[in-house]
Order: sequence, then structure tokens, then C-alpha cells
Amino acid sequence: MSDAMIRVPAEVRDRLAVIAESRGTSIRSLVQEFAESTLTEEERRERAERTRGYLAEHFGVEVSDEESAAMGARLREAFTRRQGAAA
Repeated sequence: MSDAMIRVPAEVRDRLAVIAESRGTSIRSLVQEFAESTLTEEERRERAERTRGYLAEHFGVEVSDEESAAMGARLREAFTRRQGAAA
């Protein structure tokens, strides 16, 4: 694997250094973890479709677009509340 240089403003680099140190890791590992764990919009759609198919096949549950959107909103709200509580 070859390395590449990513140019960011100094304040972004400094912020990444603080985050990495607080997690006991390096900026390199932090950026790699982010890249590996962050889904694109297309990947999220594909995962949602696979999940819908699994629920239908294994549990007989058909999830509508509206139900999926409502659950997504509830999960985002819960995540936001949890992040606020952790701060």
C-alpha cells in the first residue's frame, strides 16, 4: 500500500491531532478508520434495500419508504441526543 499526502488547513490538522490523541491513535489511523466506516449515499441505499429484502424474506415484514424514513429520523434524533449527552 502506498501512502498519499492529503492537504488540509492547519486548524483541521490540529483538530485531527487532538481527536487522534484522545483516542490513543494516530491521524493516519483516524483518517483510515473514517474512510473505511463512512458509507456513500449509494452504499446506504444499497444497504437499506438489502435490509428490506432480509426483513421480508426472513420475517415476512414489508417496510414502506415512509416507515423507513420515519425510522431513520428516529435513529438520527436518538444519535443526536446521545452525542449531546456525552458532551
